[in-house]
Amino acid sequence: MSAALSYSSGESATPLLGDTIGGNFDATVRAFGDREALVDRTPADGTARRWTYAGLAADVDALALGLLEMGIVKGDRVGIWAPNCAEWTLTQYATAKIGAILVNINPAYRTRELEFVLNQSGSTLLVAAERLKTSDYAAMITEVRPQCPELNAVVLLGSPEWRALLDRGRQLDRGALAAIELDTDDPINIQYTSGTTGFPKGATLSHHNILNNAFFVGELCNYTEADRICIRCRSTTASAW
Repeated sequence: MSAALSYSSGESATPLLGDTIGGNFDATVRAFGDREALVDRTPADGTARRWTYAGLAADVDALALGLLEMGIVKGDRVGIWAPNCAEWTLTQYATAKIGAILVNINPAYRTRELEFVLNQSGSTLLVAAERLKTSDYAAMITEVRPQCPELNAVVLLGSPEWRALLDRGRQLDRGALAAIELDTDDPINIQYTSGTTGFPKGATLSHHNILNNAFFVGELCNYTEADRICIRCRSTTASAW
């Protein structure tokens, strides 16, 4: 018998969304480009960075093009090891636009778990914060990197390499993004359990999974385009969705 995909869904008066993450994001940008989309407030001094939807889209596309230029292509795994921050959001949308699969790495992991997840997921690029609280991420990455043969590159958030990635992308033709063929059933994330028995277990989610999960949570909470959602920075597996 030949292998085939199967679907199982319950009855609903609301149809499922059929967009990709990037397509849905671009539609939102067209509708609300001038509205504020993201505010990243630094707890230490209370300063805030702000993006409109149009400004956020420009940075997302720049990062996506920068990733393409460095050789990341559809299907590649890109690890992210950081707390909730604006760069987390940029990386999620940028990888989604080029068809790369973002691997969410728990900010509380130690070197043993980090090494396992990078190798088990086959991550070729790791985007990471330099540190979080007492955890020196940069030093931990340096320690495990010799044992991660598929990890070709590491980019620390806020580093010259991170800024160069965005700067290069801003110089490239956005048409390269439009040429990438994506399907709603394409994988977009690998998310790991807490690993109560043995090592963490990875679950692969598609554009369809994540977009509709977010949509129906928003419907359940009665969110509208006028609402604002506050996401607290914590050492958990939570993403910036």
